[in-house]
Amino acid sequence: MPEFLTTPQGRRIAYHQTKGQGPGIVFLGGFKSDMEGTKALHLEAWARAQSRAFLRFDYSGHGQSSGAFTDGAIGDWAEDAFETILALTEGPQLLIGSSMGGWISLLMAKRIPECIAGLVTIAAAPDFTEDSMWGAFSDAQKAELEAGQVALPSDYGEPYIITRRLIEDGRNHLVFRDPLSLPFPARFLQGTADTDVDMSVALRLLDHAEGPDMRLVLLKGGDHRFSDPDALQLIEDAVNNVLQRLGEVA
Repeated sequence: MPEFLTTPQGRRIAYHQTKGQGPGIVFLGGFKSDMEGTKALHLEAWARAQSRAFLRFDYSGHGQSSGAFTDGAIGDWAEDAFETILALTEGPQLLIGSSMGGWISLLMAKRIPECIAGLVTIAAAPDFTEDSMWGAFSDAQKAELEAGQVALPSDYGEPYIITRRLIEDGRNHLVFRDPLSLPFPARFLQGTADTDVDMSVALRLLDHAEGPDMRLVLLKGGDHRFSDPDALQLIEDAVNNVLQRLGEVA
């Protein structure tokens, strides 16, 4: 059973936390995903074997946390991450952001850089509400959205209900339109066969961000799930590499 954190905004955030040495690892999941996914559970087991602190949680409207998914937006979920990191962790953390979680992790880098020791993104999807959704909508879809919401097909089950608020709120949290400083080791992982987040997004992120230690690693044939054994090993390698850079492992 998860534990729950009630944020100052009154949202109940479900989480699982493993105590251990720092820098701790915080896993930030994707859009409409939850903390029970393959990557989160694999990394939790890996961290436990290393006696390293680990935290996974559900944004509001996701998984076991309170709220409805269609009531949420990027700003809400970034707020959830901010409050959870501040309340439950000690010292700088290594953030692992998957898909939308990659965007959220970049927002944390802007808001609380002092709380971040390093960063690993997996098929990061910064600014996707504007560039991948709104930018690709037909005139008919835009009109439908202006009236409230639009349904988009999903490879993962039920259609995504995209609300007008999600798109409008996303515009307040874009990271490609302003300077983006990553003053810590940062590793960006991307599959070349990802049909949800194009490889060009990862290249754009590498080009746009500023930092002393950034690398992009491409997995030939890797898809958006990034959950097969080779992909999971690549995530472990990236985390280990960041920890080595921080002088945390031999």
